[in-house]
Amino acid sequence: IKFPPGQAGCAGPERCSAFPYYRELGVEVFQYQLPWAEIAPTRPANPGDPDDPAYHWSSELQFAVDRARAAGMSVMFMLTHSPGWANGGRSPKWAPNPADFAAFAAAASRKFPGVRHWEIWGESNRAFGFLPQGRRGARRYARILDAAYRALKDVRRRNVVIGGMTLSGGPPGEVTPVPRWLRNLRGKGGKPPRMDWFGHNPYDFRYPNIKQKPISSFRGLNDVDTLWQEVKRRYRRAGRRPPRRLWLSEWTIQSDHDSYAFPFSVSRRQQAKRLRAGFRLARKLPYVKGMGWYQLSDYPPGRTSPTWGLIAYNGER
Repeated sequence: IKFPPGQAGCAGPERCSAFPYYRELGVEVFQYQLPWAEIAPTRPANPGDPDDPAYHWSSELQFAVDRARAAGMSVMFMLTHSPGWANGGRSPKWAPNPADFAAFAAAASRKFPGVRHWEIWGESNRAFGFLPQGRRGARRYARILDAAYRALKDVRRRNVVIGGMTLSGGPPGEVTPVPRWLRNLRGKGGKPPRMDWFGHNPYDFRYPNIKQKPISSFRGLNDVDTLWQEVKRRYRRAGRRPPRRLWLSEWTIQSDHDSYAFPFSVSRRQQAKRLRAGFRLARKLPYVKGMGWYQLSDYPPGRTSPTWGLIAYNGER
């Protein structure tokens, strides 16, 4: 986290570690991205070897692992963004060759043997995060997920692979509805891809209440019971073992004012009330393994800046 000089315990304008805040909040899992396109801008000669000279592992990654371990937390890495050499020279959002992606997953697991939890991409049903979309996209995602699952399990059987990584909803064309994405999530032989947990970002504008009925194909926090049934039904109909749990990777509530990210906000008092209600809801559901809050601090002040943090940009809690 970067705060102005003298704020939030900083002696100057340097970056301040967020881990003291995480420890105070009782955080158990620290999620962090591994951007493949940045780590391997050129093709490795031995892609499964993390020591191949083509790999450029940022020192931040090991720092995060070490600080999390010292704070009694585990680390969950998200494998995302493909280099041009693996996706036909397209955008980093584009689905890569499954074999290349699997080799990177194996190299990452060997590089960080203490990390057990691996998310495969983020918001796979959203064009902002993954391309292509639609039926073709769901099938391309299924292939890279299944390949990564096999590779990660070959390196370490106790690795936990989180797939799906869907988003609750959004504008047509920008976000493929989750039920439709699930129907098309199929790899070779028409079967859905293997995974241990199904990841989902259940952003919602409603007050947390699991008794509410879904709004069309929207799958927010209030609809995770419906989502869980849909996931299990999809796998059982295909003759494949369903994921064991839901992992609610990102959830948040924006306070103070609307932003370019969310045209919806509540007061800080309401934000706190909804936060407690949301985590209480998730904790009571036996099929939910955990839920992540996005994020710790607000963006710099601005009329359209996101204000979803637990700490204001100036360090105010």
